[in-house]
Amino acid sequence: MASTTLPVTLDDVRAAREVLEGVVRPTPLEFSRALSDRVGGPVFMKCENLQRAGSFKIRGAYNRIARLSDEEKARGVVAASAGNHAQGVALAAQLLGLRSTVFMPTVAPIPKLLATKGYGAHIELVGLTVDDALVAARRFEQETGAVLIHPFDHVDIVAGQGTVGLEILEECPDVRTVLVCCGGGGLLAGIATAVKGLRPDVRVVGVQAEQAAAYPVSLEAGRPVPLERMATMADGIAVGCPGDVPFALVSNLVDEILTVSEESLSRALLFLVERAKLVVEPAGAAGVAALLGESVGSKPPKLEAPVAVVLSGGNIDPLLLLRVLRHGMAAAGRYLQFRLRVPDRPGSLAALLAVLAEVDANVLEIEHVRTGSALHVDEVEIALQLETKGADHTELVLAKLRDVGYPLNFT
Repeated sequence: MASTTLPVTLDDVRAAREVLEGVVRPTPLEFSRALSDRVGGPVFMKCENLQRAGSFKIRGAYNRIARLSDEEKARGVVAASAGNHAQGVALAAQLLGLRSTVFMPTVAPIPKLLATKGYGAHIELVGLTVDDALVAARRFEQETGAVLIHPFDHVDIVAGQGTVGLEILEECPDVRTVLVCCGGGGLLAGIATAVKGLRPDVRVVGVQAEQAAAYPVSLEAGRPVPLERMATMADGIAVGCPGDVPFALVSNLVDEILTVSEESLSRALLFLVERAKLVVEPAGAAGVAALLGESVGSKPPKLEAPVAVVLSGGNIDPLLLLRVLRHGMAAAGRYLQFRLRVPDRPGSLAALLAVLAEVDANVLEIEHVRTGSALHVDEVEIALQLETKGADHTELVLAKLRDVGYPLNFT
């Protein structure tokens, strides 16, 4: 750990907790037997998806806005967010009686947009990313005098998020590793400040989506480095460049940054719905994705237990949840789709379905195409979507179809 004066201290986090008293609810730390079995020791999930406004963001937003001067409060606040910070700022402003304007990407999930409006904020849609929205928010700040409430790059924001770390230490005093999802770094930096300030022996690990991982390259360069492009379903952590405040803390206090694939994120969401009965957005599932490993059958990283993994938010578009769950089923070997051609004669489809029934494969969707330029006059193409019981069952289904002579096409 470098010897330097850090922008946020344990005392700052403790002060933020006093500001947040009666505003945020201490969220539960739920034991997960399934994750514990995988890691080989106790694993607990810090359920910030059950926080007010559906994520941890109310902590930092309220702490920041509550500390504004009366003159600043009179000018109102402005923010940029894909959704969770938007809701946190809108709710905090409503509770404190302030005007709020929020710039959101045009692709922001509809439930997050509607919830932000429901808290009284004026919404402006602009660009495709949080970074695009942030540029517009800064311009609005200059034109109107509204105070910008940055999603992660401010000491009061980081201190507010750090209260999650205080709760983890109280709820699990013997914790050895804390896993935290990371975008701009505000939550990770805050938790690291609290945890390392009280328990420097606890290992703090950040987790980023590998297709939006700005921290590994930035830490290697020794300064925040913007990414040229991002492409991840985890909109809550799709941040192209770390903030200066969280970067200073992360680079000094965080032990390791892991990255997870889109497939592992979708499997983590499926796991949380099926095994934990929790609805979590892709960003919030990043830590669980790391614990589950990069692929089916792989081992999770070596992490000393007890482990606390933060589920940062639960604000997910139901349509995205449907797509992600299907993708997660496919990644887990439980969802299979393919095309094949059979002779165009009575009984061909029935014979195929009989084979699938024999191996206990559940047909979800079926498409029967009788005409097409690529088909012979005596052929019909059948597109199938199947539900299987896992990777081994999928292989059994495919082997059976090949054994009886069906040529499979997975395009």
